Amino acid sequence: MTKSERTKNFIIESMAEIFNKRGYAGTTMADVEIITGLSRGGIYGNFENKEVMALAVFDYNMGKLCNAIRDAMLVAHSYHDKIMVYAKVYKALYEDDFLLGGSPILNTATEADDTNSVLKEKAASASKNWQRCMMESIESGIESGEFKRGINIDQITFSILALIEGGLMLSRVAGDRSRMDQIMSTVEGMVNSIHA
Repeated sequence: MTKSERTKNFIIESMAEIFNKRGYAGTTMADVEIITGLSRGGIYGNFENKEVMALAVFDYNMGKLCNAIRDAMLVAHSYHDKIMVYAKVYKALYEDDFLLGGSPILNTATEADDTNSVLKEKAASASKNWQRCMMESIESGIESGEFKRGINIDQITFSILALIEGGLMLSRVAGDRSRMDQIMSTVEGMVNSIHA
């Protein structure tokens, strides 16, 4: 890895929590200078502008989230358990805050909805990929005979995605961790309803 690549990674890792918590608008270049200890010239030598940096930080945070989901999927024994991984990882986002600031999809989508079309598209693409991966697990579950045929996979996966993302937001806003348990229970009920 070159010195430039190491510096770029250092900036991304240093700013991951701040961008996820404060968002694009709430994070200033002065914040980046203070947190990284780099000059503005050193920062701009690695990133064309703050938006490019925010996109890189989003990818980094999504990578952490995807790695947690992937690792949990590797030890899941059934397709039911694979679908429940999503809810369990998001519950861990609330309880352990392993990705400080919560869901990068939710945080970025909420902030960028009306203010930054590039970040909004990044969040939209991440949520579509998340749903697609869940759909593939359900399709594999159908092929294996674990799940029923003829179910509306798009509706189920979109509903699970909305429940988990929305549940995390509302739990955090209310400061009530029991809400995530309720979401887990609802998602489990939905997954149980498609069992063959």
